[in-house]
Amino acid sequence: MKFFKYFEYAYIAFAVFFIYEAIVTWSESQSRSYLYLFMAAIAVFMFFFKRRFRKKYEDKSPKK
Repeated sequence: MKFFKYFEYAYIAFAVFFIYEAIVTWSESQSRSYLYLFMAAIAVFMFFFKRRFRKKYEDKSPKK
């Protein structure tokens, strides 16, 4: 179960990467920057979605 906990933070790392790429490419191509910002928003959404799902699963699983 700890694997999933660490994997959630990969989504945050991807979001930071996509935001960085959006800033770097803003002067070259704004349409590509918007795509990177959209992908960053999806990554942040997935972080919170997976986190909520994992916590809900942990609450339902029997404690040892």
